[in-house]
Amino acid sequence: MQGTRDYNPKQMAIREKVFNIITRCFKRHGAETIDTPVFELKETLTGKYGEDSKLIYDLKDQGGELLSLRYDLTVPFARYLAMNKITNIKRYHIAKVYRRDNPAMTRGRYREFYQCDFDIAGQYDAMIPDAECLKIVHEILSELELGDFHIKVNDRRILDGMFAVCGVPDDKFRTICSTVDKLDKMPWEDVKKEMVNEKGLSEEAADQIGEYVSLQGGMDLAERLLLDPRMSQSKQACAGLSDIKLLFSYMQLFQVTDRVVFDLSLARGLDYYTGVIYEAVLTQAGVAPASSDAQNGTEESVSVGSVAGGGRYDGLVGMFDPKGRKVPCVGVSIGIERIFSIMEQKAEASAEKVRTTEVQVLVASAQKNLLEERLRLVTELWNAGIKAEVMYKKNPKLLSQLQLCEEKGIPLVAILGEQELKDAVVKLRVVATREEVDISRSDLIGEIKRRTSEA
Repeated sequence: MQGTRDYNPKQMAIREKVFNIITRCFKRHGAETIDTPVFELKETLTGKYGEDSKLIYDLKDQGGELLSLRYDLTVPFARYLAMNKITNIKRYHIAKVYRRDNPAMTRGRYREFYQCDFDIAGQYDAMIPDAECLKIVHEILSELELGDFHIKVNDRRILDGMFAVCGVPDDKFRTICSTVDKLDKMPWEDVKKEMVNEKGLSEEAADQIGEYVSLQGGMDLAERLLLDPRMSQSKQACAGLSDIKLLFSYMQLFQVTDRVVFDLSLARGLDYYTGVIYEAVLTQAGVAPASSDAQNGTEESVSVGSVAGGGRYDGLVGMFDPKGRKVPCVGVSIGIERIFSIMEQKAEASAEKVRTTEVQVLVASAQKNLLEERLRLVTELWNAGIKAEVMYKKNPKLLSQLQLCEEKGIPLVAILGEQELKDAVVKLRVVATREEVDISRSDLIGEIKRRTSEA
């Protein structure tokens, strides 16, 4: 099936590790979790995604409600809040979403893929929850050790204000925004061509936009733009720029500014953003530009693509509420598939074996006719909560039992023999060092727990 994949046990082991790191981070920040159906009413999804709406999977009309597979987790979240009249919640949601993309599977794009979302809904003071979302991205990417990254930040109001002062007509804001969003994939010349030739923007307006979208910096850039003769004419842009300054002051306290760049070219194509937007990008070689005075896109780094993104969307919940009651929201989505791809490549490259099971001990026998004794012992271990296995043969050879441990990475073997049974002991063998010790049957469980907790 195009654009889908199966996960083998080794890939699942890596995936679980990634999920655990992400979930731990979300919980560390006090989030609850929810789940929603994999399909939604078609009308719930219609008109929320701008030019991407053509990628929505519609289910076949079976003479009832028209349904579509969810495209992301944000719109279902907004629908959930409105339906249940929830006005504040901090929640995470990890689940699969569906897009009729023509995926380049090599780049980690699929038609069915996981998203990991964290969102804060509720009326709070400006930029505090927004800064925490960026802290979360910083924590997760640091803990996953994917290599160098930087987080680009911008604000929808700054973009809209910039479009206005550059002479973009109101009705072209969104579509020009989608074009600016392509700057990370195409050079400015091509983006400008699309604006002028396809979207009908004047050459002059496009050039003015070009001057702004090449700017990158930190809090200082926001201060500079507040004094910019053109930009300062827009109330919207000024509000966005003041908030960016506030955001940077909180991010300094959260100790994440080392990785954050205020980047005017960041647009994020989705229609529902209303305020701050951000995107985290992995950079393979070199370092991301320091936030001091790096402008004109002089990046020494090669971008591997976006691994997280998000922003503020204060109007989305209101679209689902019959009375149009708004619930301000800000959130982040971790691009888990791309992260899996990178983690898998790292696992391939490293010599370290990925264990796909967690068995701590194999119950083995050194002679024939000890199946019953082995089953008795493995039951004792299971009942004590120890992860144990036994070979499904009446009389397995000791060597084949030891080889099984090597293959599966099982660290310990509990060996039974006639003599051991007489003496009420078990021979515990450490697979890695081949050291063997006799341990009394009553101490075995404690000994296994002690030895495997150190691992």
